[in-house]
Amino acid sequence: QVQLVESGGGLVQAGGSLRLSCAASGRTFSSYAMGWFRQAPGKEREFVAAISWGGGNTLYADSVKGRFTISRDSAKNTVYLQMNSLKPEDTAVYYCAQAKSGTIPTIRANMDYWGKGTLVTVSS
Repeated sequence: QVQLVESGGGLVQAGGSLRLSCAASGRTFSSYAMGWFRQAPGKEREFVAAISWGGGNTLYADSVKGRFTISRDSAKNTVYLQMNSLKPEDTAVYYCAQAKSGTIPTIRANMDYWGKGTLVTVSS
């Protein structure tokens, strides 16, 4: 029903910036929150940031707080992740996901739909 397509990944030097986009299509509702997760080689998929679709509330993992900013463009039905001061530790495949209605979008089990991911590589 819902399709999420990430874009904007690539190779960037440490200290640089990158903006990821997540375009949503299909059956979406304004009450659904969206989240960004990432998975590095040998690691579990972890929460990065989340935003309420109908409001402006945001949440961030401690590891990215102050460096990453999640936002949305309702007209384009798109969620963004602005990543600044990137570190090699940020290297991972980044996924956007839509949360189940009424659930907290920081837990993998609460997410109903996932994009295919976009690779971010930060070189030192």
